[in-house]
Amino acid sequence: HYELQVIASVEEVQKVVHLVLHAIALILGIIGIYAAFKYHNESSIANLYSLHSWLGIGIIVLYGIQWKYGFVVFFYPGGAAGLRRESLPWHVVVGLFVYILAVANAAIGFLEMLTFLESSGLAKYGAEAY
Repeated sequence: HYELQVIASVEEVQKVVHLVLHAIALILGIIGIYAAFKYHNESSIANLYSLHSWLGIGIIVLYGIQWKYGFVVFFYPGGAAGLRRESLPWHVVVGLFVYILAVANAAIGFLEMLTFLESSGLAKYGAEAY
């Protein structure tokens, strides 16, 4: 009986750590989008002009929905055991999907920046480009 209590408490700690780390990531993502808008506005650059921009907004919205759903169903107030059991595989799949989208969008952002640097004189096949 004591082992089950220890396992349950470890799982609760892991759940809280998972929740807090993802909350921090969500907050940092929102701050990043704010910083991009601020930089564009101060530099007289149009906002939301590229695929990278639009995907970034969409991904952070999906991430926020995923976090909020996880908070309500798995943490507070916590859904019924059946709902949690049925939601867990979907929560994992959507989480992986959002993560893959974020990594892909970061790559698109690097390519976009490389395009700007090349138009400013950076050698297309130079060391910096690679």
